[in-house]
Amino acid sequence: MAALRDRLAAFNWRGLVLPLALFALWWLVSALHLVKSGLLVSPADVAHTAWQQIESGALLRALSASLAREASGFVIGTAGGLLLGSALGLSRVATRLIGPSFDTFKQISLFAWIPLISVWFGLGDMAKVVFLSLAALLPVAAHTCDGIHAVPRRYIEVARALRYSRIQLIRYVILPAALPTIFTGLYLGLIYSWLATLGAEYLLVAGSGIGNTLIDGSEQFRMDLVLFGIIVVGLTGWALNALARGVERRVMARRSGAPRERAVA
Repeated sequence: MAALRDRLAAFNWRGLVLPLALFALWWLVSALHLVKSGLLVSPADVAHTAWQQIESGALLRALSASLAREASGFVIGTAGGLLLGSALGLSRVATRLIGPSFDTFKQISLFAWIPLISVWFGLGDMAKVVFLSLAALLPVAAHTCDGIHAVPRRYIEVARALRYSRIQLIRYVILPAALPTIFTGLYLGLIYSWLATLGAEYLLVAGSGIGNTLIDGSEQFRMDLVLFGIIVVGLTGWALNALARGVERRVMARRSGAPRERAVA
């Protein structure tokens, strides 16, 4: 209970002011019929649609399909990004051989790869996962490399004076110093891959997914379904953001509270 009270006390309640104000304005405009158009539906209509989607299981099917693609793409892209970023950050040879190509690769719009991905991997889930992997790989690789390069030179010089081995240098000096920047890359990779999930569901073959719920609402001119999908997308992104920040705080707190290990010369 004490931990729950602390979290509630630390929560930024002022961040709810704008959403509540917008909701109140939406409800007022709808209740007073100030806009006579099918483009504006009432909160009650959206709530009714939400209940139908939940009761029928359509929301669970759509959201689970999107999150499964998100998780697969994020894991693959993160693994590749950490390996690539580590190689670029730790190896001068890799920096000279791969660095210029990676810098060029970063400048290409993510959606420019869709025609090539669709030719190589088709238009189904495989293509979507590859697309999401690219979305996660770029920020993770860039921030991992930047985090390693940003380690203060004096840290490395002290470690070498203490005769740290290469593994000890990476484990006890470089990784802890670069970890905040690496976590920033992981956080951005998670968010970018979620945004790319919706783009992939829009641009590739339709199937189950929350993006396809938005497409169905648009094609059927059902603004209640469109608004419901937007709300679900926003809440899911907020939950992923909170999850990423929570994991970051837990890992950083554990590392800062861990006892210092002595390296063996």
